[in-house]
Order: sequence, then C-alpha cells, then structure tokens
Amino acid sequence: MDLWFSEMHTDSVKLSIKVEKQLHSSQSKYQRIDVFESSEFGRFLTLDGYMMMTEKDEFIYHEMIIHTPMAVHPNVENVLLIGAGDGGACRELCKYKTIKHIDVVEIDKDVIEVCRKYLPQTACGFDDDRVEIHIQDGLKYVRKCQDKYDLVIVDSTDPFGPGEGLFTKEFYGNCFKALKEDGIMVNQHESPFYEVDAIAMQRAHKRIVESFPISRVYQAHIPTYPSGHWLFGFASKKYLPIVDINADKWNALGIETDYYNTNLHKGAFYLPNYVWRALADVE
Repeated sequence: MDLWFSEMHTDSVKLSIKVEKQLHSSQSKYQRIDVFESSEFGRFLTLDGYMMMTEKDEFIYHEMIIHTPMAVHPNVENVLLIGAGDGGACRELCKYKTIKHIDVVEIDKDVIEVCRKYLPQTACGFDDDRVEIHIQDGLKYVRKCQDKYDLVIVDSTDPFGPGEGLFTKEFYGNCFKALKEDGIMVNQHESPFYEVDAIAMQRAHKRIVESFPISRVYQAHIPTYPSGHWLFGFASKKYLPIVDINADKWNALGIETDYYNTNLHKGAFYLPNYVWRALADVE
C-alpha cells in the first residue's frame, strides 16, 4: 500500500508527496512534529501537518532569507534569528566570517532536537561557536532588546499557533527597536496566490509598513510551499535593497550558493502586477 503525506493548500487544492517511511512523530508542548522520508524530496519536516522544509528545496528559502540582506548591509556583526528551529538560516549565516554572534530564539526545543537528529543537513548550523540558542517566545525576547542587532531574521511558521504573535504590529515595532540605526529586518511573508495566504501577507505587510521607513517585498520559487510562489519582507531603517546592494563586495566573498546570486537579488524585487496591487492596497 502506498503512503502519502498531503497538505491542504485550500479547501480544493492539496500537495501530496509519496512517503517511503515516517522517521519521527511526537507531540511537543506546542505542536505535532513529524519527519518523513521520500524518494523525490528526501527527508522533510512538518509541524501540525504543515510543510516546513524538505531536503531537496530548503536551500531556496534559506539562501533567499539570509543572503539578500547580507548583500545589502555593509557590516553585519550581530544577528537575531527568531524561529529558525531547523538550523538552515544559521547554516547560511555562518558562511560569513565577519559575523560575531548569532542569537537563535526558538519557542520549541523539541523542534531543534528533532532536526539535529534527523535533518543534519540544516541543523549543522547550530554547531558554530558563534550561535547561542534561547528556548523562549520570540515576542517576549525581542521586547527586552534595544539598539542591539544589525540584522533580525524572522523565520517563523505561519500566522497561527506558536507563530501567531510574530505577525503583530507590536512584534514588528519591537524588532525596529532591537535594530541598530542602520539595521535590517527580513521575514517570511507568506504567499500572494491563494486568498487566505494573500490576506495574511497583506496583514503582515501593513503592519511592517507602519513600523519601518523602508519596506519592500521580494519573491522566490519554492516548489513545496503553497502555490510555489513565496514572498519575503525586507524592512530597513536606512538601506534600499536594490540601490544599496554591493554586488562586487558580496561576490568577492566567494560564498557558494545554489539559488541566490546578485543578479537574481535585483530581479526578485520586481514583482508581478497582482502582487504589486495587493501590497499597494494596504500601504
């Protein structure tokens, strides 16, 4: 008998992946955690039945959420990662020798432990000496921070359950205060395609625009996320993501990537018309 993992993207659309075996299933204090093995996407992680990452396409998400701001900000030394329990964002950050310290704030320690055991391809990011893990609510953690970070990455789950508080105006306002005078915040910004996801995307964008003087949105193609069309938010106190990118400096670092490059960086901010209109409606 064939076994399949299925995630409903809408009431009438679902993603299904044939599963070779289930490697892990547990219920943490916050959510159900599952790891599956598939022939097409390798191992993949789900939380409460929603796809978080697969070994085959996680590089797209993690490269785009990290290298995009790193190519713009001239001197990132201190970074705050909120969420990021799989370690992939950490892995990409640790490619930069100039970074001095990375605080990872993850509410669910079980996610980190499961990923360390079953998804070492991403969880290897936690092994760097510059990484300090804090098991607590990101909303509460960031309230206590002021003028501390060059870069804040909000690598959260969707806006419900444990991740719900990371999509509020209060949270984005506290991220603004946690950043230094030229700091950048990047967040996963949901999909613009299906109606429910688009509404969540608009809601987040409206709140970020109200908190930051510069707010832009960029895109990537991630096959296992709803519709495959995914957005990221780029919010800054000073830097414009296209104008202030230092492509020569970034390319000189020699960082190996499979998706991100500095030409794609610029193109990612040129959005389809239906996305422009959806963003403009709430600006």
